[in-house]
Amino acid sequence: MENKKLIYTKVIFLVVGIFAGWLVWGSGFLSSGTHVMTSGHIMKNGDESMESMMYNMNYNLQGKTEDEFDEAFINEMIVHHQGAIDMAKLVLEKSEKPELISLANEIIVAQTKEIEQMIFWKKNWFE
Repeated sequence: MENKKLIYTKVIFLVVGIFAGWLVWGSGFLSSGTHVMTSGHIMKNGDESMESMMYNMNYNLQGKTEDEFDEAFINEMIVHHQGAIDMAKLVLEKSEKPELISLANEIIVAQTKEIEQMIFWKKNWFE
């Protein structure tokens, strides 16, 4: 069980790091308008910093174990991945750099596939 927690922690930190990298490189995500949290709360630009939002996503996992943790992790990751897709779509709208456009397309394809996989798992494991 301890190894499972360690793996989840490492995955969370990896994803947070990737997401933070987008912010550092000026993705424009914060100017995109809204982000829907798993609670249903719609965050508008200026409501909460990205750092605070990521903290809250991780905080929502604290104290949970086994299936409760797994389901919460999937819920948070779906929201997180959708945020990355939304950011990548902004790149397609606003950037002229071929490298960023290529990366944005790769993110959209990969993270859409991952969201579909997580939704499948959620339905099979928790419904």
